[in-house]
Amino acid sequence: MHLSLNTEYSEVVAAAKRLAGRTRRTNVIVNQHLNDALGATLMLKCEHTQHTGAFKFRGACNALLQLTPAQRQAGVYTVSSGNHGAALAAAGQQLGIAVTVGVATNASPIKRANMQRYGAELIDIEPGMAAREAFVAAREPSGGIFVPPYDHPHILQGQGTAALELLQEYPELDVLLAPLGGGGLLSGTAIVGKQHQVANVYGIEPELAADGYASFKTGVLQPAMPPLSICDGLLTRVGEHTFARIKAWVDKILLVNDDQVLQAQALVWEHTQQWIEPSSATVIAAITRYPELFQGKRIGVIISGGNCQRANN
Repeated sequence: MHLSLNTEYSEVVAAAKRLAGRTRRTNVIVNQHLNDALGATLMLKCEHTQHTGAFKFRGACNALLQLTPAQRQAGVYTVSSGNHGAALAAAGQQLGIAVTVGVATNASPIKRANMQRYGAELIDIEPGMAAREAFVAAREPSGGIFVPPYDHPHILQGQGTAALELLQEYPELDVLLAPLGGGGLLSGTAIVGKQHQVANVYGIEPELAADGYASFKTGVLQPAMPPLSICDGLLTRVGEHTFARIKAWVDKILLVNDDQVLQAQALVWEHTQQWIEPSSATVIAAITRYPELFQGKRIGVIISGGNCQRANN
């Protein structure tokens, strides 16, 4: 797959124009207490305050806006642990498009309720990639349009608009960080970061869902791992479209464990009073695990979502 950074970046800019007035331009938090605790200067792009509580609304809305009238009438379907399903449902509600979501039986109740809030029809499936793929294959004859959670140019271009906004506000970054699940957010972030000449773009992945790390190391897509990590939004497999862009423009994939994620989640709450979901906390966990990469740096951090119950609440 031949990729041009200039062309890819122009598509993210076009997505930003398309989404203007539909997505929320989320705040960027710079907290001195958190910076002191981590020994770096962090700019937290607060996508947990995006519509439906996650960055996913950007890609979902960008994809639906490019459907033909006939495709909109046919309705769309997807598979999701929650955030993409809610985003697609909310965008569909805005545009008058029916949305069906295959959702794992062990999905977070908060995320399930979020999808239902926006009118999605939920169909239970077993956890794991095999069940997701079977659901999609079974739905194909229905005539509806499949909108993947991450592995599509329109999706990743929409996700890249979060980093675009961040770099418009803070253009002098040394490092840009995003979680890695299917790769939509990371690939879109990397396109923008490299076009803006950010020296290092890193993806952060849980050790218990490290197919992206293995794929990056070998140069060949690896299968998904069993869904065991607490980072439920990252328990998937990197896609073909996203992997091509990750290989081209991401510098490293860093791994963190679930204990580090929980500590990072608590650290962000302690200093900012922002409760973020474990998938989002991976990026903060990486800063604590790999201080040699981050000390003294200006770091742009995409906080991907906040759809989880706060402990002791």
